[in-house]
Amino acid sequence: MKNLNNITTIAFDADDTLWINEHLFRITEQRFVDLLSEYVTDKTVIDKLYDAELRNLQHFGYGIKGFILSMIETAIELTNGEVKGCDLQKFIDWGKDQINHPVHLISGVEEVLNSLQGKYKLILITKGDLFDQESKIARSGLASLFNHIEIVSEKNKETYSSILLKYNINPIEFLMIGNSLKSDILPVLNIGGKAIYIPADTTWVHEAVSDSDIADKNYIELSSITKLIPNLEM
Repeated sequence: MKNLNNITTIAFDADDTLWINEHLFRITEQRFVDLLSEYVTDKTVIDKLYDAELRNLQHFGYGIKGFILSMIETAIELTNGEVKGCDLQKFIDWGKDQINHPVHLISGVEEVLNSLQGKYKLILITKGDLFDQESKIARSGLASLFNHIEIVSEKNKETYSSILLKYNINPIEFLMIGNSLKSDILPVLNIGGKAIYIPADTTWVHEAVSDSDIADKNYIELSSITKLIPNLEM
């Protein structure tokens, strides 16, 4: 990657970049699989749920609410409508548990943001349900560390271009940091910006990309957000 000396604006993804998120979905998913195990195999449940999630993105967008509604739809389909009302209530309760789950910051996040504040313009760019994302941002205690916060329905070239235009940011002076190659890295590189990829322990399969997608792409990969400062100072 070209050096980062000319960077004036650094944007961060939120879920699984600043705080832990995806593993909560996997815990709920396993509960769902266990509950439907008397009807179909585990793989069938997971595959059908994923299919429902993809179908429903255009209706509900990303986030917990769409996930729970997809579980309800999948359960009705896989049980031929025999799923119990009390089980449907469990799905809803699991969703409420996720929404109200404490926000656990990833180690080093607050220290890194404090170190960057005043040296760069900082932007938080996250996708998902507006209410849920606003709540997590508020509960994280990080909101005051950012110059701007953008909650978007999708992360693609058009979204990033619109944000950079909104704040009069030159792409060559823009750095995006996130855990998703599909959403945080590739779209930014494709508009002339720079990107740092910090893999999370757990990533939703929908965010996966092929080797050909990232072949010859010029980005930095770090094992931890705590490695960010040394790379900016190089």
